[in-house]
Amino acid sequence: MNLKLLLQPESTKVIHDCSSKKKILEHIALLASDQLPDHSNAEILASLMNREKLGSTGIGNGIAIPHGKLKSSQKAVAVLLVNETAINYDAIDNKPVDIFCALLVPEDQCDTHLSTLASIAQIFDDKATLRKIRKAETDQDLYKIIEAA
Repeated sequence: MNLKLLLQPESTKVIHDCSSKKKILEHIALLASDQLPDHSNAEILASLMNREKLGSTGIGNGIAIPHGKLKSSQKAVAVLLVNETAINYDAIDNKPVDIFCALLVPEDQCDTHLSTLASIAQIFDDKATLRKIRKAETDQDLYKIIEAA
C-alpha cells in the first residue's frame, strides 16, 4: 500500500521538542491513537517498542521507519514526524535521526506491511524529497511534500 493512502494531515507533524527515541515513539503513539480508537496509546507504544527491541528501525541517512502490528486492528495507519533536531536512534549508520515515518498495521496483514515499508523507503530514497521534508516549516507543508512525492 502507498504511504499517501495511509497518511492523514493530522498525523503529519513538524516537531521541536522530542529529545529521545522513547519520546518520539510516545508522540507517534499519541497521534496514531487518534486514528485507531480501538487501541490505547499504551498498546500502540508497546507495539512500537517491542519491534525496536528486535533491532533499530533507523535505516540510515537520518531516517527511521518505526513500525508495529496491532491485534484486532481494522486498518493500517501512518504517522510522519520531522524533528527539528536529529536524535540518537541507534540507526544502522550510527547517525542521528530527524525523519520518522511510522507504520501500524493489523496483525494479519503481513504482506501489506512489507509492501508499504518498501514504498516508504522508496520515497525517502529521493534526495530532493528528503531536502524538502527537512526544510518543511509547517505540518501542512510537510503533508503536501508527501502528497506530491
